[in-house]
Amino acid sequence: MIPRRFIATLLLSAALGACSSLVPPPAPTLSPLEIRGRAVFDSYCARCHARSGETVVVGPSLAGIATGGESRMQGMDAQAYIRDSILNPDGYIVEGFPEGAMPLDLKDQMAPEDLEAVVAYLLTLK
Repeated sequence: MIPRRFIATLLLSAALGACSSLVPPPAPTLSPLEIRGRAVFDSYCARCHARSGETVVVGPSLAGIATGGESRMQGMDAQAYIRDSILNPDGYIVEGFPEGAMPLDLKDQMAPEDLEAVVAYLLTLK
């Protein structure tokens, strides 16, 4: 016969194991460059782009851009695609969005360091 204490311990372990899978993983720690990029994103990009989910503000959500960006333009990895999208906004138009919606002079509004920072930050959106 199996002791009751053993069964109780087994049931408690199973219950705790099930609960721990419901806890979301911790958010990634951002580097100083990525933190600066998040601030740049908030200043320049967040008025038109969501950073999570399928939310559409004006432009497409940038959720998953770090992984999905590499498949947008042949020969470009995600980093090159993100940079090119800022420097040449009409170079690739996401399906369902109009050409010319993104400001063509965004690159002129941003310091080169801010451009690199926002690219680094966007690469954290997996």
